[in-house]
Amino acid sequence: MNYKFTSKDESDTLELAQNIESEKFPNMVICLNGELGSGKTVFVKGFASSLGLTDNITSPTFNIVKEYPNGELPLYHIDAYRLEDKKDDIGITDYFNKDGVTIIEWAELIADELPEERLDIEFRLVDENTRILILKPHGKLYEDICESVL
Repeated sequence: MNYKFTSKDESDTLELAQNIESEKFPNMVICLNGELGSGKTVFVKGFASSLGLTDNITSPTFNIVKEYPNGELPLYHIDAYRLEDKKDDIGITDYFNKDGVTIIEWAELIADELPEERLDIEFRLVDENTRILILKPHGKLYEDICESVL
């Protein structure tokens, strides 16, 4: 079952991320997909803030992975946009079992590497401020999260 959330501005996206963060657990994987400027990094900022991180969260496009170990749980922020055939070189699947939360932007580009159980969120642009977020849980834990926060 898919869940639909309408974000009328950045604060709505931040709030959704914060609500999902409140349901976090070790080895949680969240996969974000959508056009450039659709709100993926805004979501990560909201999630990171709720974890207690005060770092400046930016998209790790050139770094590919940014690790933030100082929150309630470690946060692994991955941007798969430039990965192409390099995903094996950085051990991307290792992050799924490091007892933190892994959030992947452009996750569809590494679909064959993703764990079976995860939360997919697709960001669709409606206009300058409005986004439709489609949440697709894979697994009971992620279904429970969607039921709890939406």
